[in-house]
Amino acid sequence: MPDISVNAPGGGSFTAHVALPNKPNAPALLVIQEIFGVNHVMRDLCARYAEAGYLAICPDLFWRQQPGIQITDKTDAEWQRAFELYQGFDEAKGVDDLRATLDAIRADDRCTGKVGTVGYCLGGKLAYLMATRSNADCSVGYYGVGIENSLAEANNITAPLLLHVAEQDEYCPAPAQHQINDALASAPKVTIHAYPGMNHAFARIGGAHYDQSAAEQANTRTAAFFAQHLGGAA
Repeated sequence: MPDISVNAPGGGSFTAHVALPNKPNAPALLVIQEIFGVNHVMRDLCARYAEAGYLAICPDLFWRQQPGIQITDKTDAEWQRAFELYQGFDEAKGVDDLRATLDAIRADDRCTGKVGTVGYCLGGKLAYLMATRSNADCSVGYYGVGIENSLAEANNITAPLLLHVAEQDEYCPAPAQHQINDALASAPKVTIHAYPGMNHAFARIGGAHYDQSAAEQANTRTAAFFAQHLGGAA
């Protein structure tokens, strides 16, 4: 399906990639990008979630800097550009864009009204913020970067949140992981799974740190979580 346009809060609009399931009415997943934009990795993720029975949508969160970013993790120049985009990213406006996308897909006739979020890397942090700042029905974050800086918002979590943490994550080192675990250990809606020996992006197929066993374990847990809270397929 071609990208759709979503109106941004405060003016302007941005595109979002959509993958449709093979049924007319389905729960939706708001798939939140890494620092490489809505690239083939994110589009493939949307396709897999659609195959699992979800209406998947992935908005372009870097549109204020440069619309349509689709880079890879394969060259130093692309990594440099990705970090530039990350440094220039306005997190609060990004969450606003995600909420606008959530509202748009929830109102779509093809959606049951149930919407979850799932994010990776940068998107893992934003999935946490969607749990604290939005009315998403549930959220999943894979190896989120910077969650420890927003733990004061943890009391705002009212819907289920699942976090996958890579114990050897170079972008979320042990002290940050301890802060996250200490702050969220008693939160009734939060589940945290740690993956020993795993580095950042262990679930990114084709990535330098991809680990099939850990990725399958995390993805199986995610599938069961969404089936429970969105009414989708396990």
